[in-house]
Amino acid sequence: MNKYLTEFIGTFFLVLTVGCTVIPGSTAVIPPLAIGAALMVMIFAGGHVSGAHYNPAVTTAVWIRGRCDSKDVVPYVVAQFAGAIAAAIFAGFLVGEGHPLEIHSISRAWLGEFLFTFALAYVVVNTATAKGTSGNSFYGLAIGMTVMAGAFSVGSISGGAFNPAVALGADVMKLLNVSSLWIHWTAEFAGGALAGLVFNWINPNDP
Repeated sequence: MNKYLTEFIGTFFLVLTVGCTVIPGSTAVIPPLAIGAALMVMIFAGGHVSGAHYNPAVTTAVWIRGRCDSKDVVPYVVAQFAGAIAAAIFAGFLVGEGHPLEIHSISRAWLGEFLFTFALAYVVVNTATAKGTSGNSFYGLAIGMTVMAGAFSVGSISGGAFNPAVALGADVMKLLNVSSLWIHWTAEFAGGALAGLVFNWINPNDP
């Protein structure tokens, strides 16, 4: 249960930061910086307990890579979604509801979410699970900055979730339309799965 609680807490503060910076209409530079920082510190806080996925797509990548037990996959995802929903409710109380992003191009939004979810999951498996980087002290910073870079790059196109739990939380907070949730989920799970497969292909001798 400690692992699942850790996943809940980390995802909660990640999504809460999304809501509390995006809904009020903060200066464009603030949300990516705050979200990347929140993810970074939550990873450093919970990495030694659960691996600090806070993202069903990352859990998928780490599972395919072989560093997440099959018995933990569903509980991790449930904890992540629960944390996202709880955070969305708290954000609504703190700052109100948002205004849904209008996605003008499904293909561009899908590709943006796919590419940067792949990048995120690829960074995770290489910095937090590979034997070549075992014991490093930079993995949280690397992962947080990947999300920050993705948010700056395609946030205006897709919303910059790169995380099915964040996408669900954004939908509850009215930052995304429920009709676009399938775009995020399919792209993000696909990106995470591909990252796990690519890691295994590039690193066949890393068990």
